[in-house]
Amino acid sequence: DLFTVDSRVGSGLILWQPAGSIVREEIERFEKELILRHGYEIVHTPHVVNERLFEISGHLENFQENMFGAMEVEGARYRPKPMNCPGHICIYQAAQRSYRELPIRYAEFGTVYRWERSGVLHGMLRVRGFTQDDAHVFCTEDQVPGEIEALLDLVEEMMTTFGYPYSIELATRPEKALGSEEQWSRAIGQLEDVLTSRGLEYGVDDGGGAFYGPKLDFKLIDAIGREWQGPTVQLDFNLPERFEIEYVGEDNEGHRPVMLHRVLIGSMERFVGGLIEHYAGAFPVWLAPEQVRILPISEQFSEAARAFREELAAAGVRATVADRDTLGYRIREAEMRKIPYMAVLGEREVEAGTVAVRRRGAGRKQEILPRESFVGQVQEEIRTRALST
Repeated sequence: DLFTVDSRVGSGLILWQPAGSIVREEIERFEKELILRHGYEIVHTPHVVNERLFEISGHLENFQENMFGAMEVEGARYRPKPMNCPGHICIYQAAQRSYRELPIRYAEFGTVYRWERSGVLHGMLRVRGFTQDDAHVFCTEDQVPGEIEALLDLVEEMMTTFGYPYSIELATRPEKALGSEEQWSRAIGQLEDVLTSRGLEYGVDDGGGAFYGPKLDFKLIDAIGREWQGPTVQLDFNLPERFEIEYVGEDNEGHRPVMLHRVLIGSMERFVGGLIEHYAGAFPVWLAPEQVRILPISEQFSEAARAFREELAAAGVRATVADRDTLGYRIREAEMRKIPYMAVLGEREVEAGTVAVRRRGAGRKQEILPRESFVGQVQEEIRTRALST
């Protein structure tokens, strides 16, 4: 019930259902809170841009087989964007920048479009249009180690919250690459130095870097040991050269900044698909589309159940009332849907201001709690983004 596809929309293009949209928005909300604390600014760029931008960036030369075709508009050629980075560069270049402003950190949940053969499309894991949590940091070369350190801190906090252990790979220069051997060697050395200084183990993916710079790939390990593509941190000396990006230094002269690319979840579609597998559909309370299902014992308590739902909604808790069919059937359905909490209301509970609570996975065991205590408990799990009930 999280997403659907429709041949009228097209292959590899996801339609998010209301329940899936809740999961997506909770992930975005968490990440935005996190990155704003780390000094990022939120930006937005258009879905379709002039092809000239991709000539400058090198995407037409190095990535065209993965891009959608161009469309002619008033004598100019436009394409759906496969990346957000050129747009962020244009935002940076909209004003003269001083060394005092650096580092500048832009972030965007931007939808990008990449051509994939129909034979490799697969659910939410391999699609043609997806939303990516792209961020770009513009900094001086001296600031690079500190920025990579900060990015590693972001990765750790983000993945710990979702309960993902991970491994790290350093991806080096591919055959098709921009920039000199010296630039690549320097960039790889900076990434290696930070990993070594933190005592982190890592593997080497020889030739696995992006065409514009080396990168760190984080492989997420799910609950049954499978690997999923996770965060990436890419160091880029090349796009600043191609776009002639500058900042004014202490000497009042123009200087090239270094550009760092990073994603924490990458494709939102792929990340949510991975979470479904990782949690086996049993989302933590804060992510669950439906957090509490209220079950009146009989129809005469339906009004009290609806009043309790309003109380939960006012407290920021997502709840529904199920008052049709037998109580046993409704309990089984809530268990099947892996809803974190069932709240059963009968005569005793209504009169005493309590609720009979069943936690997901606890079988028939239930706990009688004051309604206020139960609401506070669920709120705390949401606030702390606890992994389990």
